[in-house]
Amino acid sequence: MKTLLINAQPNFKDGNHYSMKLQKQFLQEFKNKFPDQKVDLINLYDMEIPQLTIDQLLGIWEKQSSHISLSEEENRIFKINQKLIHQFKEHHRIVVVSPLHNFNVTSKMKDYIDNILVAHETFKYTANGSVGLMTDNYKAMLLQASGSIYTNNDRYTPLEFSRMYLQRMFEDLMGFDQFSIVRIQGLQTNGVDIDQAVQQGMDDLKDEFQKFYE
Repeated sequence: MKTLLINAQPNFKDGNHYSMKLQKQFLQEFKNKFPDQKVDLINLYDMEIPQLTIDQLLGIWEKQSSHISLSEEENRIFKINQKLIHQFKEHHRIVVVSPLHNFNVTSKMKDYIDNILVAHETFKYTANGSVGLMTDNYKAMLLQASGSIYTNNDRYTPLEFSRMYLQRMFEDLMGFDQFSIVRIQGLQTNGVDIDQAVQQGMDDLKDEFQKFYE
């Protein structure tokens, strides 16, 4: 069972970010449980991710559907897209590390989803609507840091579009068996004890980690 860690933190080289602290803890938990295995890690802000534009993915897919030959540059971009899809599908455990940006995923994470949410690869269309193809014991986990608190059932709770978006993409569209989230939250909220918030996140990660690999 292979694990892919997708780091969507723009400033991924700075270990002081709380999402990076969650990543570090996850990798330590993994090392403790699977000392002879490794996590495959990609940093989205340190690699080329094709975009859903007419110059890239949209234009490429349109040409392919019309049986028009791709240019050399389009072929290069398409190969990157295919590599991302193959890499994604061969890992049965997907971990996303990210801050919350304006209540949603980071821009590079959206680009990544646009690359792997592809018909006949991770889902298919049927007469009754789309059906996920990632149904063979696939699980995803989001490790997220945020300035506000999203678990108090207040005005912020329905604004956590990152969790809703990723959960719907993974579970409803691609057919993953499970999506979970571990948060360090309230980092810019008055009255929050930061050390306590971090500890709560780390404790939650330990619990979710065990379920993740059941």
